Amino acid sequence: MHGLLRRLFAPRWQHPDPEVRRQALQRLDPQQIEQRQALQSLTQDSDSEIRLAALLALDDCAGLVDAFPHHQQDETWFNAVCQRLSGREGHTDLHQRQALVERINEPRVLSAVALQGDNLNLRLIALSKLSDENDLIHHACHNGVAAVRHQAAERIEHEEGLKRLLKEARRDRQVVRLARERLNRLRSDAQWLKAEEQQRETLLSQLEQHARAPWEPLYGGRFRHLERQWEQLNQPPSVEQEQRFHQALLNCRKTLHDHETQEQARQQSNERRDEAETTREQLLEGIEETLDGLRHAAGMTVQDIDSLRAQRQLLGQRWQALSDIHPPSDAMRHRYTLAIQHYDQCLEAWQRWSALSASIETALANGDHATLAAQVSQCQWPETLMPPELLGRAQAALNTESSAPSPPTEDKATLDAHSAELDTFEHLLERGAFKSASRLHQRLKPDIEALTCSGAQPLKTRLKHLAARLAELRDWRGFVAGPKREQLCASIEALANDLYMAEEALDHHHRQLVKEWKSLGDAAANREQAARFRSASDRIHERLAPWRERLGEEREANLQAREALCAQLENLLAQPAENADPDVLRQIRDKARHQWRHYSPVPRERSEAVGRRFGTIRHQLQTLIDQRAETIATHKQALISQVTALRNDDSQPLSQRIHQTKQLQQQWRALGRAPKGEEQTLWKTFRHECDQLFAQRDAHKNEQAARQQQQLDEMQTLIDKMDSWQPIEASDVATLDNFLEQANQLEPLPRNRRSEGMQRRISGIVRARRERLNRLAVADTVHQWHAIMPLVNAHLAADQRLLNEEVPSDVDAQTALAASLPAAFNEAHKERNQQRQSVTAPLSDADQAKLAESLARLRVRLSMLAVGSVRQSDEPLRLAIQVERLNEGYNQERSRDQEVTGILVALLALGPMPTALWAAEVEELDNLLSRLARVPLP
Repeated sequence: MHGLLRRLFAPRWQHPDPEVRRQALQRLDPQQIEQRQALQSLTQDSDSEIRLAALLALDDCAGLVDAFPHHQQDETWFNAVCQRLSGREGHTDLHQRQALVERINEPRVLSAVALQGDNLNLRLIALSKLSDENDLIHHACHNGVAAVRHQAAERIEHEEGLKRLLKEARRDRQVVRLARERLNRLRSDAQWLKAEEQQRETLLSQLEQHARAPWEPLYGGRFRHLERQWEQLNQPPSVEQEQRFHQALLNCRKTLHDHETQEQARQQSNERRDEAETTREQLLEGIEETLDGLRHAAGMTVQDIDSLRAQRQLLGQRWQALSDIHPPSDAMRHRYTLAIQHYDQCLEAWQRWSALSASIETALANGDHATLAAQVSQCQWPETLMPPELLGRAQAALNTESSAPSPPTEDKATLDAHSAELDTFEHLLERGAFKSASRLHQRLKPDIEALTCSGAQPLKTRLKHLAARLAELRDWRGFVAGPKREQLCASIEALANDLYMAEEALDHHHRQLVKEWKSLGDAAANREQAARFRSASDRIHERLAPWRERLGEEREANLQAREALCAQLENLLAQPAENADPDVLRQIRDKARHQWRHYSPVPRERSEAVGRRFGTIRHQLQTLIDQRAETIATHKQALISQVTALRNDDSQPLSQRIHQTKQLQQQWRALGRAPKGEEQTLWKTFRHECDQLFAQRDAHKNEQAARQQQQLDEMQTLIDKMDSWQPIEASDVATLDNFLEQANQLEPLPRNRRSEGMQRRISGIVRARRERLNRLAVADTVHQWHAIMPLVNAHLAADQRLLNEEVPSDVDAQTALAASLPAAFNEAHKERNQQRQSVTAPLSDADQAKLAESLARLRVRLSMLAVGSVRQSDEPLRLAIQVERLNEGYNQERSRDQEVTGILVALLALGPMPTALWAAEVEELDNLLSRLARVPLP
């Protein structure tokens, strides 16, 4: 009961039937609060139409937009949202509608608002939310507001969209211009990108080719030039191109680094060679000075021989070590050989003296001069060496016996000789050579003191002064050597007690300390320090014994490796290839030198022989390298001569000479390097000749470009003349032909975008001028027809007389016309007269129908020429005419003037023509001819 009462007394807008609720909704007033609340309740109704009606009644545009996503497929909702947002219905504020449009993402609604919006900003906001290019093209072509069209056109970026816009946009010229400019810009950008890509590929190919090329003097400059060109490109490279570029960059830098390493190694080798030469010079000077001191000493002693042996051993070790690194020069080797020979001579003489010294001393004591003479003769003491004291006394005894003593003779030569020796003595003191100075002093002192002449006093004074300096030098050596010996003893004892030092470092430090100890000589020497030093040295020797044994095995292995290396190089030199590359030979030389140094050290007793063998092999290998380099230099000189001949040969085309020059450049690169001193000179000469030839090519290109530019300018001038010229009458075709003849004389034009544009422009101008000339010729033909209209009327009158009176008569053209009949109409005039003679009057229905069809055909053909179309009733006749023309092969190209002339000639020849039939068609014929006679203004 309660539910029934509620249904009976409830408001109609709450009725269960949707139709009842819809009718009640229409009667609700949103201005009243209760009814407005009812409308707001209906906005949540289950029926979509009722919800839409409630929102429209409330003018709730925001609610309408919020509910639209659930009803996008409903056209009623779509139209309502579009009408409200566009401002065509409702009273929603503009700012609110703009805010609502910014919230919408549905393209259909946005497109409709952009088309129908009542405000420009509203349309632009809706347009800005659109992203589909098809919608933008539609608005750019069909939107009613120019600003919206322009904004939409500016947002179209793809080439296909711009092409479509350019094709469809006929309403707004600015849109067309904008589309054309952007399309041209896209094409220009595409061409630029293509050119950049091509240039980048070209640079990559050049850089990769440069990376594979060997080093040459301009390698670094070319590499930096290619790298700068790559960096100047604006378009970023692809990943593959970036990888290729970095790989080529690494290869080029590796080539440069390898060359710099080789140059640095060469400089270091030169420095080491110079250092080795200096050390050899010092060693040779030392032993030569010692040998020279033995020659001038007062007498040879055991200490002198021991010192000489130690110096010889040191010289042999250092000489071999230096020879392993860098072989000596021939002059240095000769000095070394002479010094060794002098040493051997001294040593052999001393050995003979040691064997005979006891017997000589016995014979001298017994006064046995015969035995003494035999022993002295058997000793064979060299005259260049000062004999020992005992041998000197024996020789003096024998000389005393053989001849009486003669008083000493002191001449100026003897004094000068002693003065020169004093100079040498002073020089040795200045150098600090204590041993040599001491020996020379011992030898000079008795000789100078034995002088008795008056000129000897200055020499004695100078000798005393130099002796004082020698004593001072001896004191200073003792003063310095004392602490130094104590320091050396402490150092070698510390070295002997160091149990953790490596054997190689221990041996090196030990040798250095022994060398420093020996360098002190006998200065401040004492037995206690000598025993300490010797004891520590013996301990180090015992500790290094196993290491030295292993080192001996290593030296033996290194010696065998050096001998094997020498054998390989000798086999190579025994059969050298005729076309051996000097660069490869240089690599073999450098690698052999590196391996030689690697196989070090070797046994000292055999190192000198294998060192001389390797030095000889290196000399022969260097000779082979020089020979091959000289051969390459000869070939390169021949290439320079060929390039010079090509540069001066004007009989061949320049392009062929350039091609041959590039082939010669490839041959140059394949040859290898000439000798170091000549490579730069040859390369500069070759490049200069090539640059001269390439300069001729550039000059030729510039000259050709200037001619082409002049040709284009002349063509542009001719085009401007043709564009400013307009034909006035049909006879002006000669002027057009003259223009075309001038254009043909300027062809062929260079192939570029400007020439293509000129060709298109001149084609358009010629087409337009020919069209105008054709129109003028058609107008002249129509004027001729109008001029012979009296003749046409005379034929019509004669035809009518024939049809009425059945009496044929001819029409005289001269009588009917004031001027002569044009030649094109003579035959038609005669045929018209003949037809009247051959036709019997009155005409039958078939003849009249045939005349009517012929006249209609001529009218249709004239209409197709004048208007381009025909009446609907004449469409079958037009199709029939076209089919006939196709079947008869009449579809050949004919001018409009020829077509019009043919129609008018046929029209004049058609007869006998009834007046009624002519009157029915003449008005339309006159209209068509008037249209053909119209000529547009220039």
